[in-house]
Amino acid sequence: MRFPTALLTMPMVLALLALPLSLPAAAQPEMGDDGLHKAPWLHDTFRDMREDLEEARAAGRRLMVIWEQRGCIYCRKFHEEVAVKPRIRDMLSDEFFVVQMNLFGDVEVTDFDGEALGEREMAMKWGIMFTPTFMFFPPEVEEGVSAAEAAVVTMPGAFGYYTTANLFRWVLDEGYLGEENFQKYHARMLPELMAEDKSAE
Repeated sequence: MRFPTALLTMPMVLALLALPLSLPAAAQPEMGDDGLHKAPWLHDTFRDMREDLEEARAAGRRLMVIWEQRGCIYCRKFHEEVAVKPRIRDMLSDEFFVVQMNLFGDVEVTDFDGEALGEREMAMKWGIMFTPTFMFFPPEVEEGVSAAEAAVVTMPGAFGYYTTANLFRWVLDEGYLGEENFQKYHARMLPELMAEDKSAE
């Protein structure tokens, strides 16, 4: 069946050609003046770890710190390819309280043990060497410990969608308290997760 060519005017053709190009750009996370991605699920705080933990707990969420740096290609991969997936995005928005820190930044951070240092010095104290690095914290942290000691899981690097989704769920379900380590959990849950995503297509 042929459609009359008169139905498609030149402005309509130009608009249709521009549409696929404009949609992906609008979906990309914004970049801040510090060169880091700024997603809506990030919380801008005073970077006082105890205050952030309390705010996360009051909201019924788990505290996560994500370390990034300007020009980090793996940070870009996480934000533009992994964090935009609905399952990941929903966990970041609804179940985690995420605070972003800059590996080479100078904003003051107050540790759980009360020590206050700039971001780059705090990164050295906590042993952060790669970006992105994700630090996950328990609902409660005892007095006198640092964030590096308090973290229940520290994940350096950006992994693919399925690994990230299962790690986030394992942390939220407190799998680290059980006998099944993450590698076994991921292997067990991967087929189920893939089947769920396929059925949702």
